[in-house]
Amino acid sequence: MKLFDTLSGEKREFQPRGSEVKLYVCGVNPYAPAHVGHALSYLTFDVLRRYLEFRGFRVHHVQNFTDVEDNIIAAAQRTGVTITELTERYIQEFFEDMDALNVLRAHVYPKATEEIPQIIEMVSGLVEKGYAYSADGSVYFRVTRFDGYGKLSHRTLDGMMAGARVEVEAHKEHPMDFVLWKAAKPAEPSWESPWGPGRPGWHIECSAMNLHHLGEQVDIHGGGQDLVFPHHENEIAQIEAFTGTAPFSSFWLHNGLLRLDEAKMSKSLGNLVTVREALSSVSPDGLRLYLLSSHYRNPLTYGEESLAAQERGAERLRQAAHTEEGPATGGEQVDPEPYRRRFLESMDDDLNTPQALAALFDLAREMNRGRESGRGIGQARSTLMELAGVLGLRLDVPTGDDGALAPLMDLLGEFQLAASADATARGVVQRLVEHRDELRASRRFELADRIRHRLHDLGVTLEDTAKGTHWSFR
Repeated sequence: MKLFDTLSGEKREFQPRGSEVKLYVCGVNPYAPAHVGHALSYLTFDVLRRYLEFRGFRVHHVQNFTDVEDNIIAAAQRTGVTITELTERYIQEFFEDMDALNVLRAHVYPKATEEIPQIIEMVSGLVEKGYAYSADGSVYFRVTRFDGYGKLSHRTLDGMMAGARVEVEAHKEHPMDFVLWKAAKPAEPSWESPWGPGRPGWHIECSAMNLHHLGEQVDIHGGGQDLVFPHHENEIAQIEAFTGTAPFSSFWLHNGLLRLDEAKMSKSLGNLVTVREALSSVSPDGLRLYLLSSHYRNPLTYGEESLAAQERGAERLRQAAHTEEGPATGGEQVDPEPYRRRFLESMDDDLNTPQALAALFDLAREMNRGRESGRGIGQARSTLMELAGVLGLRLDVPTGDDGALAPLMDLLGEFQLAASADATARGVVQRLVEHRDELRASRRFELADRIRHRLHDLGVTLEDTAKGTHWSFR
């Protein structure tokens, strides 16, 4: 199995250092709903973990939450809630969205606010070793002291400075020095430290969490390509300077970015499609197929037509997985082994999911041919389900919820906007609203949102309250 390592710039054979694979993935800043760009990253590392475990490795997966930073503080102040109330709300929504997408939960989810002692200990150690210095209550990392600074992003300090917009701060020794500990500002959360009240900088938290939960060295550190510099570059400098051990991570894996209208999808830019919005028009398997249809290191542009095409692909795989076996003649079976070999060869080649999916679709096509020609498909079906599971595809048959939804939607559509005057139509709306409440309670948000959108198109407004859902015709 070979993986592309950003640090070395090449594919290398993967072997863990010890008896388990230590995997760290940078998590979200929970101040807004998770968007499809987040889904791309976490699906990538979900598939990596699933494949490692499929190959027999034991994986210890850590993924953090940055639950105190500028955007969170601003959002909490804007909405009049505490940062804890804000972050806990969006952390819970994140879990619900990832559960809906069948993303395996990490084994540990550390939060920055719960790691303050470890962060202060690490910052103190960097100061003692001469890699950091305090100024006006803040602490900065001295980039000129760390010889390897720039090795991940393949840049020099001069190259970083050329054309870069670097915030000029009089108390910095070098413009590229970055903050480890931020001095407290009025009306912002803070913790006591040897340098006065303050809070951790963005980069130091991940280094402290890695050290606390995984030790001085990890096997794989991952995230989006937008984290290579400065976040991951600074992580390397901090932890290798603190421990004196290198390399900190054996492999650095970075997924390409999801784009919307040729710009990176991000919360700060405001150009995003949330996971729940996407799942209102496509199944979790359809969204997974879409995000895995491009190699993880390549950029991907979000588009409704592409989503619809992948939903049709998901349905083809479902049909192959659940079609009843026809009368076999002569005991001959469809041979799934050539397709399994292709799948494994593709995944061993730096998680080449497009080629792995091609093997699954070819297997599904051969199963259909085999059934028509009287060959058995039992072994092939088992292989299809097994390998689809490695990619996190459920290939579920339509459930009772889906079956109940379609006729109700069709019936309501016959009434159109005149439904407010029809008692039967009002009864159908009430049944749909109750059905939606049940779906939300069971975390089937994609179907629940589909009901909301359909009712909205037909002139029905829903209002979710603590006492239940109220509805009315517009």
